[in-house]
Amino acid sequence: MSNFKVFVRSGHWPTLLASFLYFDFCFAIWVLNGAMAPFISETFALTPAQKGFMVSVPILAGALMRFPLGVLSQYIGRKNAAMVEMSLIILALLFGYLYVQTYDNVLAMGVLLGIAGASFGVALSLGSGWFPPQYKGLAMGIAGAGNSGTVLAVLFAPPLAVKFGWQAVYGLAACTMLLPMLVMWFAAKEPPDREHQSLREHLACLFEKDGWAISLIYVITFGGFIGLASFLPTYFYDQFKVTKVEAGQLTMLATLMGSAVRVVGGYISDRIGGINTLSGVLVLVAITLVLCGLAGTSVAVTTLLFMLCFAALGAGNGALFQLVPLRWPLTTAVAGSMIGEVGALGGGFLPNAMGQSKQLAGTYLWGFVAFAVLALVMLVMLRWVQIRWTRTWAEKGGRARSTGAPSGRSGVPAGMKR
Repeated sequence: MSNFKVFVRSGHWPTLLASFLYFDFCFAIWVLNGAMAPFISETFALTPAQKGFMVSVPILAGALMRFPLGVLSQYIGRKNAAMVEMSLIILALLFGYLYVQTYDNVLAMGVLLGIAGASFGVALSLGSGWFPPQYKGLAMGIAGAGNSGTVLAVLFAPPLAVKFGWQAVYGLAACTMLLPMLVMWFAAKEPPDREHQSLREHLACLFEKDGWAISLIYVITFGGFIGLASFLPTYFYDQFKVTKVEAGQLTMLATLMGSAVRVVGGYISDRIGGINTLSGVLVLVAITLVLCGLAGTSVAVTTLLFMLCFAALGAGNGALFQLVPLRWPLTTAVAGSMIGEVGALGGGFLPNAMGQSKQLAGTYLWGFVAFAVLALVMLVMLRWVQIRWTRTWAEKGGRARSTGAPSGRSGVPAGMKR
């Protein structure tokens, strides 16, 4: 408890709270179509492949919007960027309430929901910007726990859709966005870790091997989280013939684990290192995904395995973003947005793989297996690149250097410049 009090005093907790709520509500909006997928699929009699594609559209759109928002935040400030984004989300939701009537409209709405998915890098950088390096992992873990918005979506959207119709849920969701906007406006303060840099310096992380290595690992930890969270209502509804509301409740049990353990992942990584934590995470993800595919006849066993898988994915997200501010201390928002963009693009792979597996092979198993193999490939890559990382900008295992690595203006450790 005393350590936590030290952590709270070391930064600006109202900004951290505002960042959490901002990310939490944005995340709920981002996965709204996934939470309502059984309703939408039934309305338009979608095939398995169409279901997977529909669920993947908001993920892919959100991924593509993350980096531009991160760059914008460097010019107008992270708080202002968050306010602009939340205003656009409300307009998008009103479009959904008033105009979505066909499957093509749903796909267009998926693109608009992607606006909410752009919040990631800005939220984490804003929330952790007031905290010193030794607490960055925990601060980012708390802000990043806003992916618990998935829980809100899958818990409340299905019963509301039953009562009012699934199109009306868009309108109700627009009203909820007023809460994080008010908290952000009155409680948050722009962190001091902002520099005026050229666009070339902002984009430097795009040309770094470390940026791409971390992004590919994030394809598993975050891509797996958002992809599974969006597709699970469809999976439970189709595979086990539960009701639409029950499918949301079962998804909630799994995703809640991932959201809660994200904070733990950041906390553990501050102590044993993000590299060590990620190594264990990737092994556990691969094992549980294969077992989920093999346990397709038992809803209880499958749910427990998904809970374990999501716990690993959540811890992995916290661990990975313990490393980002160590590698890019002055451009964390932009680097985080770029990494988040590639990672979320990976999330679009999983629903499509699941849909194609079901349609072509009559089973979801091969979708699980494909992602498990990808996780093991990323584990091999991590063990290879960590040798260089621990020689340049991180301590053994991926912990923060006790004295702080010197940084250049671009946020790249001096020893890493080319």
